[in-house]
Amino acid sequence: MTEGTIKRARAKAPASKAAGKSAAKAPSKAAEKRAARQVWAEQAGLLFESPDDIVCGVDEAGRGPLAGPVMAAAVILDPARPIAGLDDSKALTAKAREALYDLIVERSLAWCVASASVEEIDSLNILHATMLAMRRAVEGLSVTPTLAKIDGNRCPVLPVRSEAVIGGDALVPSISAASIIAKVTRDRMLLELHAAFPVYGFDAHAGYGTAQHLAALRAHGPCEHHRRSFAPVREAYALHGIALPGAVKVGSAAGPDDGFARA
Repeated sequence: MTEGTIKRARAKAPASKAAGKSAAKAPSKAAEKRAARQVWAEQAGLLFESPDDIVCGVDEAGRGPLAGPVMAAAVILDPARPIAGLDDSKALTAKAREALYDLIVERSLAWCVASASVEEIDSLNILHATMLAMRRAVEGLSVTPTLAKIDGNRCPVLPVRSEAVIGGDALVPSISAASIIAKVTRDRMLLELHAAFPVYGFDAHAGYGTAQHLAALRAHGPCEHHRRSFAPVREAYALHGIALPGAVKVGSAAGPDDGFARA
């Protein structure tokens, strides 16, 4: 089984605060959401972190596509070097994501992006593979966090405390940063895949099950980067009379003893 890839940044010392203050700007919609969540959490007594915590945000990209690995990123932001414009990667344009990616890499205290391969997705199922990629991303950080904030309603088992935050990619800046790192990395990877397999149009849909992609699957059959555990890919194998190679774990439902922590 091929293990997923990991890319990490070196730790950086926090930068000193800028001497001057910029002119006040109207808060963004994402900032308003974060402020509302902070007030709600304080009133409900649900704040997990203390002022001394080193918090990393964690998010994934690529759970739904029919091809390619699933990516996950973990980011520890530097409070002394804030990044304006962080938001859920899906709410940003590709140009904005690319610009923010560079700022996150430059200004964060630590970041790591990791993956679970197509082989791991097919043998474990997509949920378990996603949790594996998240764990690799957190464990690959050059700075050890004391709290991991995970986008979604469940957490992978980690050696540090974790908190699941539903909609966290639009509410928690470090999760927003992780969502951007994960998506930009995966989108770049699918562009490379397109160069090798242009008939599928990976540059247009990043592996998702669009009409264009499904038509290409029917016309050409799957390639080695397609997820055999996903129904449209299995149907394309059957259409072309090709036997499914290797063991495939179909479905993504996780039971109570799956080894994952839940919120």
